[in-house]
Amino acid sequence: MEFPTIVVLLLLTLSTTLSKAELDANYYDKTCPQIEDIISETVQSASKQDPKVPARILRMFFHDCFIRGCDASILLDSTDTNKAEKDGPPNLSVHSFYVIDDAKAKLEKACPHTVSCADIIAIAARDVVTLSGGPSWEVLKGRKDGRISKASDTINLPAPTLNVTQLIQSFAKRGLSVKDLVALSGGHTLGFSHCSSFQSRIHNFSLLNDIDPTLNTNFALGLKNKCPKPNTTDPNAGQFLDSTASVFDNDYFIQILGGKGLFSSDQSLVDDSRTRWIVEAFAKDQSVFFKEFVDSMLKLGNVRVLENGEVRLNCKVVNN
Repeated sequence: MEFPTIVVLLLLTLSTTLSKAELDANYYDKTCPQIEDIISETVQSASKQDPKVPARILRMFFHDCFIRGCDASILLDSTDTNKAEKDGPPNLSVHSFYVIDDAKAKLEKACPHTVSCADIIAIAARDVVTLSGGPSWEVLKGRKDGRISKASDTINLPAPTLNVTQLIQSFAKRGLSVKDLVALSGGHTLGFSHCSSFQSRIHNFSLLNDIDPTLNTNFALGLKNKCPKPNTTDPNAGQFLDSTASVFDNDYFIQILGGKGLFSSDQSLVDDSRTRWIVEAFAKDQSVFFKEFVDSMLKLGNVRVLENGEVRLNCKVVNN
């Protein structure tokens, strides 16, 4: 039996709609109306105790969404038979998982078996941005938690040594544009980096230059003083990612325009015509950056949303 063309098109549209999990800002309005307050209070309390929490939570969200989509796979502990994402090399410096675990424990008491760990990360990421002086937005909710987490998959995270072409390709694989790349890179306005992530730029950079010539000279000499020798193992040695590292603002873009981008991936955004004009626009007008950052965070939060996942009872382990 043959269906008329219009019927086939309607069936295809319906199939596509049903195959994609839909997120909704009001997803928990009836089942857990206190979700935002519980997460916000947890994040604020943790941030008062440890000022590093905001940068860590924001980075956690990026690293979670970039692997298998925003499915909280970064929260799963390794087992005897599986090395999980959080133990992959790029994630060894991701911390503050306890904040998400604390929020989850409170939510399980208030609304048992209801709120996914993936949604907690997404809401907490928004909260740390707002708490640090950045914009706020309605977080879309309804994500499910994944059951797969492999350390080997962390090789797909964008490294601080990538050039713009490699970064564009990495982001495009996740449905993210060049504008999203630059806007989300602005998340580096929060936080601190250990010497290992940038020491190749300040020691034996090339046969001709000991220091990366794209670095501001005085800035580079300051970095050399903080990281005086290659392969330093001092866990406290490093550099804040911009000059206002606890405030969410557009200073990151101003710094990289001045040759003070810590990572070569950051500095490359200035050296490529596809991205420089966006950097300049964000450096000139913080409100433009804030608007585009929110838009890109919403897009990132929609990457590969699971339709058939679960709501974990404990964010560290899959349900039995």
